[in-house]
Amino acid sequence: MSVPETMPVSGTILAFDFGLKRIGVAVGNTVTRQAQPLAIISAASNEAKFEAVAKLIKEWQPALCVVGLPMHPDGAAHEMTVRCQRFANQLHGRYGVKIALVDERYSSAVLQAKQGERIDDQAAAVILQQYFDQT
Repeated sequence: MSVPETMPVSGTILAFDFGLKRIGVAVGNTVTRQAQPLAIISAASNEAKFEAVAKLIKEWQPALCVVGLPMHPDGAAHEMTVRCQRFANQLHGRYGVKIALVDERYSSAVLQAKQGERIDDQAAAVILQQYFDQT
């Protein structure tokens, strides 16, 4: 599912921090290699969430979508790992976009949220910046 290193990606990249309640979205491009928070998708149904995702994909025309992959500290998968993999598969299947999965184990440690503050888009930006830093 990940893009092989031999296939360089050029252009806009969208990143997603998938959650059951909200999906954080960030944007960046392969020229500046800088991630920026873009949006927080919060909708009651999965279909409404995917409608919002579809609008962003149509607007930004990404060359790649990066999805954060949560893992236990020891690298073992857990319930959200499987859900994020399923979300990545749905992005690929519904919109035909290339997908890269990025280990997000330590991305939330970078962010400090005040109680009630929504930082899902910032978390997506951290995930996207990790992608840029690793490629």
